[in-house]
Amino acid sequence: MDVLQKVIDPLQPYLRPVVSYIPEPVHDAVISLIGSPCHSALLLDLDVTKDPACTSLAISKALGIAIVGASAIVKVPQTLKLINSRSSAGVSFVSYALETASLLITLSYGVRNNFPFSTYGESAFIAIQDVAVGVLVLTFAGRSAAAATFVAVVAASVYALLFDQTLVDAQTMAYLQAGAGALGVASKAPQILTIWREGGTGQLSAFAVFNYLFGSLSRIFTTIQEVDDKLILYGFVAGFTLNVILAGQMVYYWNSPAPKKKSVRKSADRQTMAQSTGVSPSPQGKGPTTRRRG
Repeated sequence: MDVLQKVIDPLQPYLRPVVSYIPEPVHDAVISLIGSPCHSALLLDLDVTKDPACTSLAISKALGIAIVGASAIVKVPQTLKLINSRSSAGVSFVSYALETASLLITLSYGVRNNFPFSTYGESAFIAIQDVAVGVLVLTFAGRSAAAATFVAVVAASVYALLFDQTLVDAQTMAYLQAGAGALGVASKAPQILTIWREGGTGQLSAFAVFNYLFGSLSRIFTTIQEVDDKLILYGFVAGFTLNVILAGQMVYYWNSPAPKKKSVRKSADRQTMAQSTGVSPSPQGKGPTTRRRG
């Protein structure tokens, strides 16, 4: 903190006029986020050493707001990539379905426990985008009925968890949150296996992968600072670990050639050669045979 204060001190003559012109609603918003004492120390006095806890809280709030803001677009590149290619190669539907379930539970748990929105708000935005990606993956795989079923199941889950809290009581919600951490971790495994099996990342978005990596790391910090709940913290730690693996796969396969097409293309090439040369393709392991012309 002392190093940061040494940077701020020479800038104070320039920063104080800026602070004086900040509109009152902005000051009110800052107070609502970090409290009046921290607002006075950090914004009015421009002193990050007066109360280190205030500085940590401010960093946590800033990270939380940034994560929530970034979450609104984190899956947009993935969605556009699927639409433009009209292919779901390399993208695991199971991974997105499990993540959607985990996010809906985390969102409901945060709302019911009145946690700060900055600590869980991205769950809502990412869940909506996950549903869109899941529908596209199923649609481009020729499974439109399954896509409709997926949307219906998500809608029913939202109603049960958020809008009719008599269906799921507080104790059951705590059990679900414990399972949500496991679901969040499990949601990464099918994607990791899909990449490994196909030998490439296909239509998987690098932006989403790396955004998740940095977002999950930041969430560990914000959870420690603002939410005294080990269930959520352990889930973010485990999720970050698997996000590291996904990011590593993205880097490893970054310049790898696309998987070779299988026997369909080879068969077509042999048929073209036969038509142009009059030599028919032979069974595997034998030489070519010449067609007899009548």
